Amino acid sequence: MLLWPRLQPPAPRFLTYRVDLRRQALKLYWLDEQRRPLRSLDRLRSWLASRGDTLQFAMNGGMFRPGNAPLGLYIENEQQLMPLDTLAGAGNFYLQPNGVFYITLDNRAGVCPTADFRQLNLRHLVRYATQSGPMLVLDGQLHPAFRAGSANRQIRNGVGVLPDGRVLCALSREPVNFYVFARFFQQQGCRNALYLDGFVSRAYLPAQGWTQTDGDLGVLISVTSR
Repeated sequence: MLLWPRLQPPAPRFLTYRVDLRRQALKLYWLDEQRRPLRSLDRLRSWLASRGDTLQFAMNGGMFRPGNAPLGLYIENEQQLMPLDTLAGAGNFYLQPNGVFYITLDNRAGVCPTADFRQLNLRHLVRYATQSGPMLVLDGQLHPAFRAGSANRQIRNGVGVLPDGRVLCALSREPVNFYVFARFFQQQGCRNALYLDGFVSRAYLPAQGWTQTDGDLGVLISVTSR
C-alpha cells in the first residue's frame, strides 16, 4: 500500500482577530504616564502587565508623524489629543474618502468616513478614536480607487465592524494590494472598514503564536479581558 505524504494546508493570507466588546476591552494607547510614546507592542504588553492587565491582542492603530505622534484625529479615554484632519494631501492617509475608527461611550464600535464623523459631530460621543485612510469598504462597496491587478503590494493592516457588532482586526501575512485587502473585509461582511498602515504594521496574538515585538509605532490598539 502506498503511503502519500500528508500535505499541510497553506497558511491563511491574513492574521485575524475578532473582538467581542461585551466581553473584551478594546482601548487605544499612545503615551505612557510620563507622556512618552509606547512605540512597540512589547512595551505596550509590559506596560499593561505592570497595571494588572494581560494583553490578548494588539496591533498598530494608524499612521503617525515624526516622533510617533498620531496623524489625524486621536481620542483616548474621551480626551482629544489630536484634531480631525480634513486637509488635502498626498499619500494613503489622504486618499479620499479616508475615515475614523471609534468606540462610543456606550461601548459600540464604528467606522465611518471623515466627512461623516465631522458632520454628525461624533467627537463628543466617543471614548476612543483614530483617523486613517483610505477607507477600504464604504457602505458595502470597495473604495473606487482600488484595482484588482494593482502591483502595489505591501504588508497591510486594517479594521472593520462585523454585522454582529464585533470588531474585525486583520494583518496581511504577505504583501497584498489594496483591492485584495479590501475584498477580504467585504467578504467577511464588513459594510465599513478602514486601512491603518502598511509595511510598518505589527500584531501581537500569542494564542496563534504570532508575537511581533519589534517596530516603532504610533497609536496602538490593545485588547484585554473585561
